[in-house]
Amino acid sequence: MAFPERFLDELIARSDIVDVVGGYVALTKRSGSNLFGLCPFHSEKTPSFSVSPDKQIYHCFGCGKGGGVINFIMEIENLSYPDAVRFLARRANLDVPEDDDASGGRGRRSRMLELNRDAARFFYENLSKPEGRAAVEYINRRGITAAMVRRFGLGAAPDAWNSLTDAMTRKGYTAYELVDAGLAKKNKTGGIYDTFRNRLMFPVIDIRGSVIGFSGRILGDGEPKYLNSPDTLVFSKSRNLFALNLAKRTKQGMLILAEGNIDVVSLHQAGFDCAVASLGTSLTPEQARLMARYTENVVISYDADEAGVKAAKRAIGILESTGINVKVLHVTGAKDPDEFLQKNGPDAFRVLLNQSENSIDYQILAIKSKYDLENDEQRVQFLKEATQMLSGLPNAVEREVYGGRVAAMAGVTPEAVASEVNRAFKRRLAEEKKKRERYEIRPSVTVQPRERSIRYEDVYSAAAEEGVIRLLLADPALLPDDARLCAEDFSSPFLGKVFGLIKSRASAGRQTAIPSLSGELEPEEISRLTEISQKPVSMGNAEQAMSDYIEKIRMQRLKKTAPDDLAAAAELIRRKKGYGG
Repeated sequence: MAFPERFLDELIARSDIVDVVGGYVALTKRSGSNLFGLCPFHSEKTPSFSVSPDKQIYHCFGCGKGGGVINFIMEIENLSYPDAVRFLARRANLDVPEDDDASGGRGRRSRMLELNRDAARFFYENLSKPEGRAAVEYINRRGITAAMVRRFGLGAAPDAWNSLTDAMTRKGYTAYELVDAGLAKKNKTGGIYDTFRNRLMFPVIDIRGSVIGFSGRILGDGEPKYLNSPDTLVFSKSRNLFALNLAKRTKQGMLILAEGNIDVVSLHQAGFDCAVASLGTSLTPEQARLMARYTENVVISYDADEAGVKAAKRAIGILESTGINVKVLHVTGAKDPDEFLQKNGPDAFRVLLNQSENSIDYQILAIKSKYDLENDEQRVQFLKEATQMLSGLPNAVEREVYGGRVAAMAGVTPEAVASEVNRAFKRRLAEEKKKRERYEIRPSVTVQPRERSIRYEDVYSAAAEEGVIRLLLADPALLPDDARLCAEDFSSPFLGKVFGLIKSRASAGRQTAIPSLSGELEPEEISRLTEISQKPVSMGNAEQAMSDYIEKIRMQRLKKTAPDDLAAAAELIRRKKGYGG
């Protein structure tokens, strides 16, 4: 374990899960002793994310993620286990006792950040050298000022195979470190070459001010147009936003979500210092949650083409699931915000910004644009798609108001649209209820894949194994000293592993709580264990229940091994008879 047990126990005690999770999720609903909110790990409109103050755990009934406070920080902040512990320690004002393993991982992270910083300086300095001429010409064509070049730290990757790798090697970085940071790639002979060549370079800087990766735009012909760093120890495309390090300080009360890096630079140059962009991917739930930490209002300003409209519709649902107020800006007379600013200037863009449509109007108009409402058949199709979209609105007033708007567009009565919307809304509720019921009654643990179908006996055994784990989490003393049960008796290797951990801790006089297992189980394993613990357990006849579960597990184990034992015994008898004869 990377950290002393006593330190971890104190850290968990000082990091109340309701306080920590409440900094990221609005826990607005209570059911029994649990608090509920919209899950930060997947898009949803009905709260299924539960936090238990008693057990100090979280669990989502929708996506299945769960665990203790350390796991939550690992997931939400994209941190390793040691870094999540340090994050919480800073929050709790605790000094972190480091060991060799933890220090080694920390050293690798620090070294990678130093390499990225030196690479960013190298790219920036190239702008004043002959090898950076193509990048400078491109910057001038796009009208980017020297002030913006400095502000964003723009640079040039020369059109050469080993420009960066040679420069960084001279600074003492190894080939392994360059490949590990995504700045170099290996060739077939074992050598390395630059990942970024002949590109305008955009450093990706996190909210703490560290260079964590790069995005490079091709300066000539070739694909891809934009190339991003691969995911590394310090960088994940899906969990970071370009220019958020600058936009987080805006006083404009919103963030503008643009589609590309050049759009962001142009918007900042025009005075809209609240612009950010995703990094070569569609907007992700992680990026939406990141924005929600800095604003309640987002204006989507994607390209005006079909792909941009499709991406905007997808982004609306992801952003709204975090509680953000979403509007969509129509870029008219230009293909993107950068071109619009070049043609019309900042004042005209501000007018567009003020005329941004709310997300519902935008979606209705996007659906309308697909159909000819003069054609009866297409008008029916428009109404079907529009009412289905409106049925997803949780607010009854919104469904009525926008239903009336759709009715007017299609030339039908508001009552007809309201009837269809309500019918679709009830279908959604019924489907969600069935989904939750299926989730709650299905076995939590599946048997390991084998070359056969799953048998009833396997499910029967898995249920007993889960029962043992649930009882031991409640009270490890329930395991009899003469139980003769070991990890190998479990049909599920995962449950056997958990059983071994609990048994080992119990023998050392330690209680086992899910939050304390973060360093010994993988995130997926913690989520599965949390799911198992959600099922009710009765302590009234716990000893008898434990005895029954153990008997079922041992009987199932015996059934699987008995045929082999009998066959071996029969063979032995045959051999003895032959020898005697």
